[in-house]
Order: sequence, then C-alpha cells, then structure tokens
Amino acid sequence: MAVDSVSSAADTLHARATRKAMIRLLPVILAAYFMSYIDRTNVALAKTQLEADVGISVTAYGLGAGIFFVSYAFLEVPSSLLMHRVGPRRWIARIALTWGALSAAMMFVQGEWSFYVLRFFLGAAEAGLYPTLMYMVTLWFSQKHRATIVGLIYLAPTVALIIGNPMGGALMELDGALGLHGWQWMFLIEGVVTMLVGVLVWFILPGTPEEAAWLTAEEAGILSERAVGDGPAVEHRIRGNLKKAFARPFIVIVALIYLLNQITNVGIVFNMPSIVEALDINGAFLIGLVSGSSGIGATIGVLLVPVVHRRFSHETALIGILAAATAVTAVVFVLSSSPAVQILLIAVSMVFVFGTLPLFWSVAMARMSGVVAAAGLAFINTIGLLGGFLGPYAFGLAEDATGDPGAGLYVVIAASVLGVLLTPLLAGAVRKEDAAEAGTSVSPQPRAPERLND
Repeated sequence: MAVDSVSSAADTLHARATRKAMIRLLPVILAAYFMSYIDRTNVALAKTQLEADVGISVTAYGLGAGIFFVSYAFLEVPSSLLMHRVGPRRWIARIALTWGALSAAMMFVQGEWSFYVLRFFLGAAEAGLYPTLMYMVTLWFSQKHRATIVGLIYLAPTVALIIGNPMGGALMELDGALGLHGWQWMFLIEGVVTMLVGVLVWFILPGTPEEAAWLTAEEAGILSERAVGDGPAVEHRIRGNLKKAFARPFIVIVALIYLLNQITNVGIVFNMPSIVEALDINGAFLIGLVSGSSGIGATIGVLLVPVVHRRFSHETALIGILAAATAVTAVVFVLSSSPAVQILLIAVSMVFVFGTLPLFWSVAMARMSGVVAAAGLAFINTIGLLGGFLGPYAFGLAEDATGDPGAGLYVVIAASVLGVLLTPLLAGAVRKEDAAEAGTSVSPQPRAPERLND
C-alpha cells in the first residue's frame, strides 16, 4: 500500500511538471518552428512573380525550392552534434537569427543563380533546428507523452500553412510600395520577424528541466527521470556511439519511409499555390487563402492521429495505413475534373501526410537517448530532407512535361505506394530492436496510469 502511495504521488508530481513544461516550452518552440516553416515555404507564393520579375523558370524554381534541403541535409548531423555540446537554447537562437537574416536577404534575388545561392545558404542556416526540437522532447517528456507533444509541435507548420499563405499573400499586395515588389516586402518582413523570435528564444527558453527557474527541484528531477525512463542508458560520448545512431536497421527504414513522406509533403506545400492558380483563382491574397486549406487538413492530421495512436497500439501498421490512404486520395484527385473536389482532396491527403509525422518520431525516440538521440534524430531528418529536395524538383519536372501543376500528384502516388511496401520491413526491424533491448535490460516495474489532467 505504501509503495502504491509513493507511486501515485510521483505520478501526480510528474503530471504537474509536464503540464508546466507544455505551457512554458511549447509556445516558444512553436513560434520558432512556425517562422521556420514560413521562411522556407513563402517562396511558393512568389513563384509566379519571380518568373515574371526576374526570369526564374518553373524548373529553376523547383530546383531552387529543393536546393534548400540539400544544404540543410548536408549540415544536419554536424549541426546537431554541435547542439549537443553548446545546448539547445543557444543553438535554436543562433539558427533563428541567421536564417532570419538570410530569409530577408531573399529580397535581393536577381536571377536563377542568386536564387539558388540564397536558398542554399538559407538551408545551411536552418540545419539542425528540427532535430534540436525533437532532442528537447527527449529531455523533457516521457515516452507516453511524446507522440502527443510532437503532434502539438507540428501545429506550427500546419498553422503556418493556414495563416502563413494568406499573410504572405497580403504582404505581396504591397507591390510597388517604396519601389519594391510585393515578394520583396514578404521576404523582408517575415525575415525580420524571425530574427526577433531568435532573440526571444535566447532570453526565455531553458534547454533542460534543470535550467528552468519555473520548476521546483523535485519537478525538474522527475521530468528528467521519466524522460530517460526504462530504455537504454543515456550515451553522452560521440566516439563509439555513431553506429548506434546510423546503422541500426529500424532507423534506416524509418528514415527511408520519412523520405517518401517528405517527397509528398514538400512537393504539395511548395506547389499548392500554383495548383490553386491553375484552377482559375486569381489575386495573391485569395490564392494564399485557398492554399491554406492544405493546412487545415494537416492540422486535423497532427491532432487526430496521436489520439488514434493512443488507442491503436501498432504504430508501424498505422504508418502503412496512412500511406495507403494518401495514395488512394491522390488517385481520386487525378481522376477528378472538379476544381473544388481537387482542392478538398489535397486537404484530405494532408490529414494522412502530416498525421504520420508524430508516429515516425515516436518510433525513433522510444529507442534512442543522449548523443545517440541527437545524432540519430538528425540522421532521420537528413534523409527526409533529401525528400524535401526531390519533391519540388519532381513536381517541377512533371509540370514542365505536362503543363499542369496538378501532375505532381502522380509523384505522390508513387511515393506513397513505396511507403506502404516498406512498412512490413519497419515492423520487423522494430520487433528485432525491441527484442534485443529486452534481452539486455531488466523488465520495468509497472506504474499506475498517469493523466495530465489529474
């Protein structure tokens, strides 16, 4: 009875500390990730104007949109390892300040090569942001809460799609003010706002529970203890541990499925405005407003799928189901001739595409900690970023070949089907990973159920 009482008190303390962490951390994290998504995707709104004003072709646009992800991917792991040394707060602030400045510098694009160079350096500046955010989740939240927390973090890009596109469209209506094009105003203003977010991060975001002045020592201690949990021992040394981050089969397969997901995700996001415009919708603000419908679907996905996940214990099977649903939705889009139905179908597909994302990271974070988590999460994101390059480029090639921006949905079908085929391999790799871990660790004692609303 005494043991049950102690366990109950610890669960109550942990629930209270977790609520505090969510309230204090998530707004700052969401602000940083929101602006990162705005600054990497606002170029989609400028696609037509860049072609008209500085002669950037459809294929060149696709290459420039995607080249962001090449430098991002190349520097993802080194950036994350540096983050592990200097701490998440300093690194997120540094990233936000440099990418904000480069985003503002996009207003100086004069042609294809300057477009390529600035997009390349923008990706380099932002490298490491998302793995750092995921690494913070491993430091602050227990495994049972991580899918929910990651789903909440993904509200930043989905809300960015909903309000960022209309906001960017409204800024582009400043066309001609002070002799600047509308797209120049958009890049300038949104870049400056990002730099202000970087300053905010520097002053108010704690990197670990122990650094948070708003937690008691007991609350900080139990957050750190439950975040580590009963999984593998935390590894802090880089040497000898990189193989654990890069060479484990389940990590490689998660990364490959994530790559296919990102081909679909980024391909749609970077081409949604041009797809909408091709449906005879005119005006920058109206195009941005209608394009935001994809964000509504994405928001539903990141809120709904974690709820389903809590009631559906087979994570890998759910990943496969969502990939299959994406493929089916894309097939129906291709067969449809109604603009309204096509826009609705893209929004529905984003429910599945974005809804899958918390599952990827939940599968990975449950099996990594310490420097292995910092490097391993960065590795998965690096592979996914290659999909971010391939998606816009493949969409651009499809549009060039057919003259129809909607032709990119054939790319979505192919990527989703491949994702379905990889799912059984992921399930097998995860079973082997868990069996190997169970053979080398002591079985954890069961805890009483814990609720955040206690």
